Amino acid sequence: MKKPSLFAKAFLSISLLTIFISATPLNDDPPSKNETILRYVGAMLEQGHYSPKKIDDNFSKEIFSEFLKRLDPSKRILLEKDIAKLRKFETTIDDEIHGSPLAFFAAADEIYKNRIVEAEEMYKQYIEKPFEFTKDDVLELDADKVDFASNDSERKERWRKYLKWQTLDRYIDAQETQEKNKDKKDFVVKSDQELEKEARAKVKKAMDKYFDRLRNKFDENQRFAMLVNTITNEMDPHTDFFPPVEKRSFDERLSGRFFGIGALLQQEDDKIKIKSVTTGGPAWKSGEIQANDFIVKVAQATGEAEDITGYTTDDAVKLIRGAEGSEVKITVQKPDGTLKTVSMIRAELKLDETFARSVIINSGKHKIGLIDLPAFYADFQRPQAARCSQDVAKEVARLKAEGVEGIILDIRDNGGGSLQEVVNMVGLFIKTGPVVQIRDRAGRPSQMGDNDPSVLYDGPLVVMVNERSASASEIFASAIQDYKRGVVVGSSSTFGKGTVQRAFPVGGNGTGSGAGDLGAVHLTLQKYYRVDGGATQLKGVESDIVLPGLYEAYKVREKDSPNALVWDEMPKASYQTWTYAPDLVALQQKNQERLSTNDVFKQIKDNTNILADNRKTARSLEIQKYKAQQKEVREISTKVRNLTQLKEDLSVANLSSDLEAINSDSLKKDRNDFWVKYLKKDVYLGETLNIMSDVIQQKGMALKN
Repeated sequence: MKKPSLFAKAFLSISLLTIFISATPLNDDPPSKNETILRYVGAMLEQGHYSPKKIDDNFSKEIFSEFLKRLDPSKRILLEKDIAKLRKFETTIDDEIHGSPLAFFAAADEIYKNRIVEAEEMYKQYIEKPFEFTKDDVLELDADKVDFASNDSERKERWRKYLKWQTLDRYIDAQETQEKNKDKKDFVVKSDQELEKEARAKVKKAMDKYFDRLRNKFDENQRFAMLVNTITNEMDPHTDFFPPVEKRSFDERLSGRFFGIGALLQQEDDKIKIKSVTTGGPAWKSGEIQANDFIVKVAQATGEAEDITGYTTDDAVKLIRGAEGSEVKITVQKPDGTLKTVSMIRAELKLDETFARSVIINSGKHKIGLIDLPAFYADFQRPQAARCSQDVAKEVARLKAEGVEGIILDIRDNGGGSLQEVVNMVGLFIKTGPVVQIRDRAGRPSQMGDNDPSVLYDGPLVVMVNERSASASEIFASAIQDYKRGVVVGSSSTFGKGTVQRAFPVGGNGTGSGAGDLGAVHLTLQKYYRVDGGATQLKGVESDIVLPGLYEAYKVREKDSPNALVWDEMPKASYQTWTYAPDLVALQQKNQERLSTNDVFKQIKDNTNILADNRKTARSLEIQKYKAQQKEVREISTKVRNLTQLKEDLSVANLSSDLEAINSDSLKKDRNDFWVKYLKKDVYLGETLNIMSDVIQQKGMALKN
């Protein structure tokens, strides 16, 4: 079977990069950093994208509208006159991409910075005065239903209603808490006025934190990156621009390798607190950093320290993590108020939940193995590093040694990863044959497949998916489905991402990770197809047995994106289906018989539909009406939560060979216990075990025959 060679892939990357660089306009004056980024990105999109849109006035209009929407999604910052003032740039953004001096972003950014100052003053004024909850104000939550405010008065009114809503929610919560505890000893009962004042104080603290973040984190660089991403996403939802730090974070998630100081962080108000320190990590070895310290600043080696006030934990982690062996300086505030700056060398951190892991489930007469795979991870810079196909192979071998009668592979919420790892993993369960078909922008087809006739596991196989199983997960599920090798169980369809991206550096010569001095673009170069010829793009993979997912009603799939590439197909590949293919009709019939006496999944579907519709329902700010709305939402939310939990726990246990490592680290044990507890109550796993029992029974009958 012909596979794209590593040389061919490398040559393609180098060739495209050369084209992109040569296509960058040359002017007499050296371009600014932002101009360089925009020109690189524009050249990449036009000359490398799988299906590029023409970057013209129409394209510019789309960017103009979408960027302002992203800049102010709630429409409480900008005014209609701001949009009108910027309208002269509506058809010039394409010219800026092609080399004209940048003007749109500078103009929009200047207006935005001024409006943020005004908005901060507005919220501070309103939050100081008590709110009246008997007036029947109505707050529209769907920003698509309103225009930008026509004047300052209208904008102030939007802030007033928003702050009233936030205060009302906390006020009612405080009333309910007081009602439950008023008869308890030493509980202090407060007046409604006191409760309302405390609710406003909580809202003020949250808003202070929000504006701190806007000032300290969402700076000019972040806003420009938002503009560039608006441009790349106009081509398709998965062509993205990553500034250098974001690119490193993305690579870490894909490889499963992290280099940091070994400290668990949590957010406390507008500060980042160290919750615990990992034994043996750099923070622990320093002897200077302990739990309950607050991180105040972060500096890279000899670089200037960055104040992280207002940062989220995710933002702080991105600064603290970095390249292996690099230096990071952390300034912490001790509980006594003293400051201490500690220099550490980053070391590798291992989080078990980022890699394949398994448990054994005793279900009725059957012993079932479950492998959880959070991503199709691979470290492209270190061939000897962890790869999901190798790790899954180890888990399969261990489960076989335990005598399991079937294996469930759980790829729910698995957003994808390495294409080659998918091919390798499918090869564990089939003899030989194509796994995925690929087509580039020129229409040239290719295939990637398994050439190894050995099969690691030939027993009953069930694959669990949901609407957030995407990309590589969909290749795996579709191959198992097309080969009739196993049964796909889950949402009506998976996410629907059927495109292939590759990283190209922006600025400089680039690094091995695909990032340049100014970042990287993950550019859509190809589409992939099932071996049966159909694309997973847009449609995803339809489950053999459908168990409606929790997020289906929230419109989170590829088909819900206006810029998604189309579904199409290519000729069917040549492949041989599995000899002992499960009888899907019989399995579906048994599943329906069970669900006819237990409509739990229908109830989940009906109730999540209600919750999804409620997200964009206007809110009454009159207290009695609001309470009624909230009561309904809470009751439905509680009902959904209860529906997803089994009344009787499943018999889920770690492999005995894992227990020593799990129990050796308190953090590792806590994370493992949380996972096992979740599985024991998982209603989706409960029905999947029933389906697996049916598959085992079918296989037993086939072998007897």
